[in-house]
Amino acid sequence: MKVVILGCGRVGATIATTMAREGHDITIVDLNKDSFRRLANDFTGKTIVGNGLSEETLRKADVEHADAFVAVTNGDNRNIMSVQLAKVRFKVPKVIARIYDPIRSYAYADMGIDTICTTCVGAGVIHDRILGKPYAAVEDYCQFGLEDKALEATND
Repeated sequence: MKVVILGCGRVGATIATTMAREGHDITIVDLNKDSFRRLANDFTGKTIVGNGLSEETLRKADVEHADAFVAVTNGDNRNIMSVQLAKVRFKVPKVIARIYDPIRSYAYADMGIDTICTTCVGAGVIHDRILGKPYAAVEDYCQFGLEDKALEATND
């Protein structure tokens, strides 16, 4: 599988290294070349220094031939904008954005954009750990704690 990853922080570097070791064709993009030091020494993928919101950078990453595009930068807006660009402009079949803000994640998911809200997932896992409950599927945590927030947002 050909995967382009935007953001070489801890999450991006872990995804990139793991998938490259599994034999996938990985390209990782980051604004800061020093971020690539997080990749394992045996990383066999391609690294590109550039802005993930730039069509030129995404073309350099060969996103138009990617099977998946993942945005895991520290910015929710950057992640959402880049996955929309990959999905709409470059027709990447599978796009996923990591989102910190639960309400934004819920709204974007409602619009058909695949999001993972690490805030909700983390809170849900910790909740279940505290109560000694077995862990649920990730999908069950993706909207953890949002029931009331979703109702509040629709009443505004």
